[in-house]
Amino acid sequence: MRAAPPPELKPLERPLDRAEFLAEVDAWAKRIGVRPTQVTVRPMKRKWGSCSTAGRLTFDTGLFREHVEFRKRVIVEELLHLRTPGHGKVFKALLRSYVGGPSAAAE
Repeated sequence: MRAAPPPELKPLERPLDRAEFLAEVDAWAKRIGVRPTQVTVRPMKRKWGSCSTAGRLTFDTGLFREHVEFRKRVIVEELLHLRTPGHGKVFKALLRSYVGGPSAAAE
């Protein structure tokens, strides 16, 4: 996902640590019913997250500082790619069902 966070979602004063972030990813994976083969967190220059065809998720460490609603959208978007590749109608409907909001997935 490449979209910038909306300006109304202010960054956190205290960033999450890696374990807290990974716990969020795990909780959402269970809720969605998917199992990533690997979850990696590292600095990324152009994206907030990505999903490989092998089921590996990668997230930008910058998400540790982002608002919970933006973080949730990035996590859910990447996890949903494990169920539905691409950004078609099914993907957008699933995304709306988990996070609400507009259907446009900016990636």
